[in-house]
Amino acid sequence: MAKRRIYELARELGIESKEVLSRAIDLGMDVKTASSSVDDEASRRILEVFKPTPASEPETAPASEPDPEPEPEAEPEPEPETEPEAEPEPEAAVSAEVSVEEGVTVAGFAEAVGRPVADIVKSLLLMGEMASAAQPMPEDAIELVAEEIGVRVRIVPVAAPEPAAPEPARSKPVDDEADLVLRPPVVTVMGHVDHGKTTLLDKIRSANVQEGEAGGITQHVGAYQVSHNGRKITFIDTPGHEAFTAMRRRGANITDIVVLVVAAEDGVMPQTAEAISHAKAAGVSIIVALNKIDLPGADPDRVRAQLTEYGLVAEELGGDTVTVEISAKQGTGIDHLLEMIDLIAEVEEFKGNPKAPASGAIIESNLDKGRGPIATVIVQRGTLKRGDPLLSGTVSGRVRAMLDENGKPMKQATPGTPALVMGWGAVPTAGDEFEVLESESEARSRAEDADDAERAAGAVAPTARERLAALLDQLRTADEAELRVIIKADAHGSLEAIRDALSKIGREGGKIVIVHGAVGGISENDVSLADVTGAVIVGFNVRPDGKSRRAAEEHGIEIRTYRVIYEMLDDIEQMLVGKLAPEEVEQVLGAAEVRAVFKVPRAGNIAGSYVTEGEIIRGAKARLLREGIVVYEGSIDSLRRFKDDVRRVAAGYECGIGLDRFNDVKEGDVIEAYTLKEVARQ
Repeated sequence: MAKRRIYELARELGIESKEVLSRAIDLGMDVKTASSSVDDEASRRILEVFKPTPASEPETAPASEPDPEPEPEAEPEPEPETEPEAEPEPEAAVSAEVSVEEGVTVAGFAEAVGRPVADIVKSLLLMGEMASAAQPMPEDAIELVAEEIGVRVRIVPVAAPEPAAPEPARSKPVDDEADLVLRPPVVTVMGHVDHGKTTLLDKIRSANVQEGEAGGITQHVGAYQVSHNGRKITFIDTPGHEAFTAMRRRGANITDIVVLVVAAEDGVMPQTAEAISHAKAAGVSIIVALNKIDLPGADPDRVRAQLTEYGLVAEELGGDTVTVEISAKQGTGIDHLLEMIDLIAEVEEFKGNPKAPASGAIIESNLDKGRGPIATVIVQRGTLKRGDPLLSGTVSGRVRAMLDENGKPMKQATPGTPALVMGWGAVPTAGDEFEVLESESEARSRAEDADDAERAAGAVAPTARERLAALLDQLRTADEAELRVIIKADAHGSLEAIRDALSKIGREGGKIVIVHGAVGGISENDVSLADVTGAVIVGFNVRPDGKSRRAAEEHGIEIRTYRVIYEMLDDIEQMLVGKLAPEEVEQVLGAAEVRAVFKVPRAGNIAGSYVTEGEIIRGAKARLLREGIVVYEGSIDSLRRFKDDVRRVAAGYECGIGLDRFNDVKEGDVIEAYTLKEVARQ
């Protein structure tokens, strides 16, 4: 039996896909997106709903409405007969009417109705609602509890405080619905290395370049637009979730749709899983492009099954994730991918206000010898024009010239449009937001203020310990607390065991959210994701490398590593209730990379190493890391430079390291020396 997709029916009817999707859902059909399929019978029903033309139907509809009208009159009649006689309680309720503010706490509600807090909490428990005295009363339970205790409650909306209104208006202006117009969707491509992200972007771009324009593509500008069915799509040409997360960390949430490229022969790889976590944390739509389907080992169905483990259930398996089979190299399926992007954009209705002062985000920036500081921007709101005064972070300027991705001059850039902008006073930071101000002097003044504020903030940047203390305080005092964690483990079995155990940990008004979980060492990407989401990184039998550790120190990210799973679970449980305070702090002394292994009689294997950071000290505690996973913990038994025993070796020097009672050393391993410092428990 042939099946048809919702958007195909919409195209036949000449209406928008979302209307057909909405009506199909109303008819009780099991459809989730505009690309969902329906059988012949369902197609016929949908077409019948939209195709009736008789003018008599609108007339019969009003004619049928008078029929039910006598029934409402019949309803009031039984009520006065049964209720006035046997209801003294409603009269008491009317006399006991009280007013409570919207969002009133349980204690405040109890005081207003003149009942003990314990009675109100008990009533809520019987209704299946758990709330302490300091928590807000569940909205749907207020009237039920009031009715149960015989009072009538009037909920008074709380007026928004006036001083707070101007601040959001500056950071996130509210546009009039009448000023909003449809804009091109902004798409970012992500995926594992070598799965074809760049090839896909190049293919999409070259396929959309008109004849004679190919010579104009002489530079990489970071973003470009393509046309499909007369509508434009903006692609950010910076593949990878590192750039995506860097923008989010700096406040620029510009992506509407993520295209996740997965090689159909390799399946889901570590960076694929990371990209999924980053895209989910951003809350954007995800389309999976199953690439390399032309290769002999391609198995798209196996990849779809793998994706379900990460919460992406393909439409073919009954979910709502759009998957498209493509070959970026051959150009197969590219049109279908663009059609799916266009379809999501049609349903989501991405809009912008072209009449407002322009604002958006910096995609790429650099210093050009001939043109000075330049930056590729994407306008999110308003219309950017030549001559506009600009501000981005600590950099100001004026739009001297604008070019499109083909190097052609632009007079203006509307919402969703990328442009190469010249005229900055200095090179702005990629990922920062920009805005147009009334005058260049105001832009300069604001830039100086931002520079002063940044210097002051940099001088008092919180440490990981201070940030953890603030998190614990929030978890301890918040009514609805959420502890976000990123889990890295040495094996899939350990990871699943930790996931299962964490799902069982909770408290009243508090829960644990796993932002990302994967096997392997703690990377810079994990630190970036933790910075954006406010998560704590926990590692089981794994360690961060030097770059990750420095990034964590720079951003004040807490990394906690464990060798015993029960200690990890106990600490996370204590963290959730806001009581965790470490008894000892680990300080990394240095790290050395093993470059050769020498067998020495009576001494075993000696690691010929190069000290990459800090210093290695004889007798210090040590661990051996293999691809970020801890394979040994003990101490440094011997330390030599050439033929001499030495006490310590600093960074930049070679040495021979002997580990206490451990000989399984391999080239490429990393030896980490550390010490433990006792701290007072708060």
